[in-house]
Amino acid sequence: MRQTFRPNERVQRRADFQRIYTRGQKLHGRFMTMFVLATDAPGARLGVAATRKLGNAVERNRAKRLARELFRRHKPNRGTDVVIVPKRELLTQSFTRLETEFGTMLRRSGGRQRSTPP
Repeated sequence: MRQTFRPNERVQRRADFQRIYTRGQKLHGRFMTMFVLATDAPGARLGVAATRKLGNAVERNRAKRLARELFRRHKPNRGTDVVIVPKRELLTQSFTRLETEFGTMLRRSGGRQRSTPP
């Protein structure tokens, strides 16, 4: 199974982000806030909204890389759009703790995940 993060798995358009924010389920976690919206699409897509409040460009890019890796390893099975808004605490946690929170939040949203082997 391919474990890449392909361009068709990204939420890119502002209109898509707005639709996910308004219609999606909002979940609060310790390290991130997640918006989840079920769609009819065959696959799952991810968007990351790392604002300047998070830190400088280096920190924002690291948060985005971590969020993409979480999504890549634990993609939801069905068509689901996910937007992650990282919190500052995300940058200081171990990847294992981030995986645990991401999986818990996905289960709470009702989006079953398929875990891919490392």
